Amino acid sequence: MLVLENVDALYGKSHVLHGVSIEVRAGEVVGLLGRNGVGKTTTLKAIMGMVRRTSGRITFDGRDLAGVPPHGLAGLGIAWVPEERRIFRLLTVLENLRTGLDRPGIAPARREQLLEKVYSYFPILRERRSQGGGTLSGGEQQMLAIARAMMLEPKIILLDEPTEGLMPRMVAQIQEIVHALHRDGVAILLVEQNVPLTLDAAGRVYIMEKGAVRHHASAAELRADQRVIHEYLGV
Repeated sequence: MLVLENVDALYGKSHVLHGVSIEVRAGEVVGLLGRNGVGKTTTLKAIMGMVRRTSGRITFDGRDLAGVPPHGLAGLGIAWVPEERRIFRLLTVLENLRTGLDRPGIAPARREQLLEKVYSYFPILRERRSQGGGTLSGGEQQMLAIARAMMLEPKIILLDEPTEGLMPRMVAQIQEIVHALHRDGVAILLVEQNVPLTLDAAGRVYIMEKGAVRHHASAAELRADQRVIHEYLGV
């Protein structure tokens, strides 16, 4: 469904991505592992059209994304949950959710269904629905960021470091949500530092080093023989 073919990308004059090729099939969870600064977030930004690509091709459902502006990707079925979460801190939880919910062509009844679905995934957001986004804990803000992406009814969610800085209890909840989204048929490209979580959640894993994909294997293979994990991640 999502295919990157030999993608090169720049930050200013810095050459960050070198021939990155990644594929995510419909309904699949794919992990993207690597140390800090190897290009994982840049890969997601390249998909979103937020960094300059110099070569290569990115397609989604067979459509070339060249020239599609970042705001146009939501209508194609691509949602992005950035590492910084980027919730609207001065808006309430419900108002944050409505930024993805109040869009043309969605009936009021469907809006209510989507809200109820999100509240069933994240009961704490129902309790906090009138609370300002900036007053939530870090874990609750991450839940809100994922919930807001779900409002778009995406085919794929790009998740960038969703468990970074969270307490173990919150990490477990995010892990459960990834599994639930997978059961619902939503594809996920998961950028993480948490290796055990990634190997549990993903079917396949790509490992990056110095802006390039160095290894690709099933999560089952990496769980059975973690020498590659030790080589590239030192864990």
